Amino acid sequence: MVTGVILAAGQAGRMGQPKQLLSLGGKPMVWHVASTVCQANFHEVIVITGAYGDEVTQVLNGLPLRIIYNKQWADGQSTSVKKAIQSVNPKSQAVVFLLADQPLVDTVLINEVIATYQATKSRIVMPRAQNRPGNPVLFDLKVWRSALLQLSGDEGARQIIRKNQGDIQYIERLNEEMFLDVDTPAEFEIMKKKWQILKDS
Repeated sequence: MVTGVILAAGQAGRMGQPKQLLSLGGKPMVWHVASTVCQANFHEVIVITGAYGDEVTQVLNGLPLRIIYNKQWADGQSTSVKKAIQSVNPKSQAVVFLLADQPLVDTVLINEVIATYQATKSRIVMPRAQNRPGNPVLFDLKVWRSALLQLSGDEGARQIIRKNQGDIQYIERLNEEMFLDVDTPAEFEIMKKKWQILKDS
C-alpha cells in the first residue's frame, strides 16, 4: 500500500495571493495536481492544507481524497510532512510527497515512482533530469517514519534526502520542465504557457 500526499498548506508569500488557487484552464492549480494524483496507483490520497484551508477544501470537493488541516502550517513545510505521516493508513508501506504548485507532473511519472519502489524496495525513490532532482519523492515508511516525524523548519524532507544520497533510487528523465513550480507571478506566467503547450499537444 502506497499513500500519495499533496502538500498544499503554504501561504505563498512571494506570490502575493494563494498560488494553490491560481487558475489554469479554468480550474485551480491544486485541483489539477489533485486530479492527477487521484488517477495514479495510490491506495489513498491525502491533501494537507493550512493557509487558505477552507478555499482549497472547497475546490477539491468531489475528488476521492482525504483533506487534513495542519493548524501549524505557519511553522514550515516540516509540520505538514509530520501531519501527513501521522495521518496515513497504518498499513501504508510508503508515502509519496507531491507539491500543489507542480501541475506538470503526470500520472506516468507518479506510477513509475510507485512501480520502482515495488520492484526494488528502495528506501527513497525520486526522479531527476540532467542531474537536477525533482518531485514526486517516495519514502519507505519502515525506514523513514521516525525521521520524517522529527523534521523541523521549512525544508521539509529535503534534509533527509541531502544526508542519505546513497539510499536514493533515481528515475532518469530527459525533460525537467515537469519539475517547474510556481513561487512568483513571473513563474506563473511561464507555467501558463507550458501548461497550454501541454494541453494543445
